Amino acid sequence: MKVVKCLAPLFIACFGIFGCIQAVTLEVKKGNSTCIKAELSALLFITYTTSNSTSNVSTSLPDSTSVDAASSSCGADGRQPWLVAVFGSGHALGLSFSTNGSFYSVTSLMLQYNLSDTSLFPQSNRSGVVTVVSASVGIWAPINTTYRCVSPTTIRAGGAAVTFSAMRLEAYMPGNDLSPAESVCVADQITTAAPPTPASTTIPTPPGTPETGVFSVRNSTGTVCLLARMGLQLNVSYVSQAQNKTVQELFNVNPNLTVTSGSCGGTTSTLVLTQQTTMLSFTFSMNATTSKYHLSGINLFANWSDMIVAFSASNASLDYLRSTLGRSYMCNTEQTLLVVPAFSVNTFRLQRRNASWTRTRC
Repeated sequence: MKVVKCLAPLFIACFGIFGCIQAVTLEVKKGNSTCIKAELSALLFITYTTSNSTSNVSTSLPDSTSVDAASSSCGADGRQPWLVAVFGSGHALGLSFSTNGSFYSVTSLMLQYNLSDTSLFPQSNRSGVVTVVSASVGIWAPINTTYRCVSPTTIRAGGAAVTFSAMRLEAYMPGNDLSPAESVCVADQITTAAPPTPASTTIPTPPGTPETGVFSVRNSTGTVCLLARMGLQLNVSYVSQAQNKTVQELFNVNPNLTVTSGSCGGTTSTLVLTQQTTMLSFTFSMNATTSKYHLSGINLFANWSDMIVAFSASNASLDYLRSTLGRSYMCNTEQTLLVVPAFSVNTFRLQRRNASWTRTRC
């Protein structure tokens, strides 16, 4: 495996300080039908230890990258679909997927690297394969649409980071080609949106305080493993189709129109709220050593009628709502959780429960 030079515009992606990296196309098939397809470039940054210190290495997916048919699948018998790409001397990059029937999302990223590969990890004081996983990926789109993100997107896992660019991706595909309808990531929307025109003198009517809802997630045995009571209001800036400029809109989540889903794991739990063309997810992470948990990630996909393109935003490096395992976080006052400059979440009368109503207050 080597750092790939730029050879031809058709086969490369160039961005920022990373320069130019090569694009690959990957497909997972069941018989003659394609269920997952990805066109992307990926730069891998890995920190490893040597006898005296630590060292860093960066490399990109080479053009010899291929799909591991034994590890990849379209999903069956309750198993998640997986796209696993293998490259070099025992290295692999995998994405798992899930769907709620309206949207599909990347639920986890897996990176496997082989420290015995001395060409990539010279003087490493360890050998063998290391596997790191991130459950906060922030890639999703409506069913039968292609997720598109030309801009660099970095996902951290353990002592490594994967930066995707020039990405076009679809899972649960209806045909063998990527769908022509696209869901564009928020970074591309900010880059390509028309310059805003002067602000209008018309001030939209605020939607008022959102209704409080009770949202719960159950584990495989049917036991409630995550419970949140709160009012939610989304503050989103997007390019308006009607006004042809960037506008800021407040959107109240209606608990009576919301479908709740999610999952609970050993150190991460996810709450997913879907209301028609809006999908909002919260990821909570726990430090197993300190038994502290916090809100580490928020993702939003919205496709409102006035939007020129669907809005997508995510941040997997948040540090909100900190508390201790066995205690519940409570805050009756309004809180604003900034996710990205164009998106924040306002919470009202928030109670987030793990296993107890013993409370940590804001």
